[in-house]
Amino acid sequence: MIPALREEFNRNFTPEKYQHFLRRLDEVSRTRIEFRVSETPCFVPSHLMNKLARYGRELVLQLMDNPEYRRASDVAVPAQYNVPNESPLPMFVAVDFGLTRDAAGRLMPKLVELQAFPSLYGYQQAAAHQYIESYGLKLSPDRSIYLAGFVRDSYWRLLRQIIVADHDPEQVILMEIDPEHQKTLPDFLITQRELGIAIVDIRSLTKRGKKLFYRKDGREIEVRRIYNRCIVDELERKGVTLPFDMRDELDVEWAGHPNWYFRISKFSIPYLKHACVPKTWFLDQLPELQRDNENYLLKPLYSFAGVGIKFAPTKSDIDAIPPDQRHNYILQERLRFEPVIQTPHGPTQMEIRMMYVWPEDGELTPVLPLVRMGRGIMMGVDHNKNLEWVGGSAALWV
Repeated sequence: MIPALREEFNRNFTPEKYQHFLRRLDEVSRTRIEFRVSETPCFVPSHLMNKLARYGRELVLQLMDNPEYRRASDVAVPAQYNVPNESPLPMFVAVDFGLTRDAAGRLMPKLVELQAFPSLYGYQQAAAHQYIESYGLKLSPDRSIYLAGFVRDSYWRLLRQIIVADHDPEQVILMEIDPEHQKTLPDFLITQRELGIAIVDIRSLTKRGKKLFYRKDGREIEVRRIYNRCIVDELERKGVTLPFDMRDELDVEWAGHPNWYFRISKFSIPYLKHACVPKTWFLDQLPELQRDNENYLLKPLYSFAGVGIKFAPTKSDIDAIPPDQRHNYILQERLRFEPVIQTPHGPTQMEIRMMYVWPEDGELTPVLPLVRMGRGIMMGVDHNKNLEWVGGSAALWV
């Protein structure tokens, strides 16, 4: 992964530079970042970045161009969360890849997951800029952070176009559950600063007739458009009582219609045919457990951040799932990530997320990559506790 840049960064790294980087990132975010941020960015060659962007686009378009899949995905949307007036296209899509080696020893991206849901479009570009600034990297931000020819100004113009549209920003909200206590708060605050929209707890909304309202400075303001960041899995786990029914016909527009969270998700993977897609089955369609079960993962379809994943599932793990619930699980070939990032603590793996937007009058477009680094069995925080040079990072492409 561009050895010259990696060696130069590692040679010039100091703990003081890292602490300065973290302080500046907190300042830019206007809050303390509560997840671990890696000491280093990842330097990615442009040919690999282009391949990742192309693969992600091919996967999403394969689903969207298949009328049979669209019909099949109807069952993925839970009845109680089936929001009316679904958009014809997903506005936001994230496609996660791990890097493996093929039989010839070449780096090969492999699909981990995909989800038609907003990712850290605000925070991630700020983190990438801060890596360059704090470490004095000799890279142009406009030529090493954004994809598809975007620069900072045009990137934010695009986000304004698709999130705010032609509405008064005061009537556009970023909607989440208890946003002040989410680890993604830095992303919310940066988005609010750049777009002028309100951050609103879904539980604080008021419904009258077909309209939703929120309160600001003692005033009641009508909501015209919602940038949805609520995850249904969290609504369910926390037993949140909503002030409106998601199935209600409302006089609001959605910047990212909620149904797409289900339609393009882990549910999609068994339908995909591509060199980068690992073998995957719905659990209820699996005739028998694979004998080499150590090479497989059991995943619930509707969970977030790795919750509920089982490595090397046993027959007893399968038997513990009621037969009428097995359609909500997939069995997937386990990926062996290649540790491609050389760090002072040893070779480290990276998982790279390609973040796309799909304007109503445009094409599915990659805009930004996001990276997680780890040396544990998974990339999540729980599997990389007390480790250094792991966590959230940025892909700077060269």
